[in-house]
Amino acid sequence: MNKRQFLSSSLAGLGLLSTGGKITALEYYPLAANKKWAIVYGTWCGSTRDAALWISEGMGGIAQVFDVRETPDPAPYENIVIGGAIRGGQVSEELQKYIAENKSKLKAKLRGLFVVCGNMMKPVTAEQKAEMIDRRLAKQCDVKDLPSQAFLGRITYSLMDEASRETLQSFKMPEYDNLKRPECMAFGKDLLAAVNK
Repeated sequence: MNKRQFLSSSLAGLGLLSTGGKITALEYYPLAANKKWAIVYGTWCGSTRDAALWISEGMGGIAQVFDVRETPDPAPYENIVIGGAIRGGQVSEELQKYIAENKSKLKAKLRGLFVVCGNMMKPVTAEQKAEMIDRRLAKQCDVKDLPSQAFLGRITYSLMDEASRETLQSFKMPEYDNLKRPECMAFGKDLLAAVNK
């Protein structure tokens, strides 16, 4: 590449960067052609992010996927799914705050709820699911009888904050991955089918 080509390419790149507008990591993932669906999640180590992406994938990629820290505006969406990682029986404080601040906008648009939990690597029982979703997350959202799912998660020590990592390592907890893409995709298909009845 000669000097002129290099300068031309550099200026074109700078021009693209200076066009303004908010650029987010997932803005163009996956298709979200009609932008009627949004999935908002709270995560600590990335498991819930992956679950949210796979749920959208199961819906044919039509849902925009947002980390709750992006504080997405619920207004443009007709159908919203909320999900969170469970720690100490609760979803993250950021997700709880987002739900509380947007409850009136979310309530009529919520179509599903999900949680991701390690559950000591054991299958989630119906009672545990009811406790985490029906009596906690659904109650925080002020909704009942929505489709819901509890997925097993994973532990990846390199993605954890130091205090959490040290606590789990003190219990001799190994790293593991029990989050299943097919289960998340199936939930996405179920959500879409429930709304399209």
